[in-house]
Amino acid sequence: MDSTENPLTGSPPPEVPLANAPLIRVIAQVRFPLIASVENRSFVAPFQEAIRDDYPTLRPEKSQNVVIGPAGPASVQSSVSWRFSDATSNWRVTLAPEFLALDTRQYTSRDDFLDRFRRVLTELGEHVNPGTVDRLGVRYIDRVLGESLRALPQLVRPEVAGVMATPLADDAHHMIAETLFQLPETSSQLMARWGRLRAGSTVDPAAIDPVDEPSWILDVDAFTQETSAFEVETIDLRARALAERIYSFFRWVVTAEFDRTYGGTS
Repeated sequence: MDSTENPLTGSPPPEVPLANAPLIRVIAQVRFPLIASVENRSFVAPFQEAIRDDYPTLRPEKSQNVVIGPAGPASVQSSVSWRFSDATSNWRVTLAPEFLALDTRQYTSRDDFLDRFRRVLTELGEHVNPGTVDRLGVRYIDRVLGESLRALPQLVRPEVAGVMATPLADDAHHMIAETLFQLPETSSQLMARWGRLRAGSTVDPAAIDPVDEPSWILDVDAFTQETSAFEVETIDLRARALAERIYSFFRWVVTAEFDRTYGGTS
């Protein structure tokens, strides 16, 4: 993408397949008003049966939330979410009382990912019927390691490389930049976060696993928080638009050298 182009507007650029893409995780999530019945096994069972061919493994997970009152912490409430995964554990669907998410560590294409998201949304509408959507988000996370980390100033544009393109880079152990963009002429926003992480650290334990060496991450989350009716077709179109906007931003960040490093073919 030309440096004068605005990645927040216009049509997405053509996709450049990367044979060795540094993409570590892709997530799509839809949030809705609390449905307490989701914690009930018998309520969730029909949803499980509907997706079990693709996601045969089910593991419930309990979490605890502290409820804050006027005088401080008032109580601790527990909740249950349901984790459905495929045989390789590379694809996972999470159903909780307030959201459904699809995430993968084995992304192959935008169409494949969004088709999978649409299928689980269809079953969510059939068996849970949220009625309303409060938030829809799509998130892509890339990680640069090893020799590529040392070559980072050649892989990304100067505005993004920042300190990593200076002699200070050798002493920069943790450096994260974060910018929230309003997507023009829409109700959507894009949160972009990038920077260097020291070995064994993370900025989001739920999505970015620590690794035993320094790394550089590009974490882009596009989302809308406009409340709307739960309609699979509408959610599908909006999720695709968000994913395309993320890709436009990604192409704005990276250089031709990035493409060559990660096996790009045009």
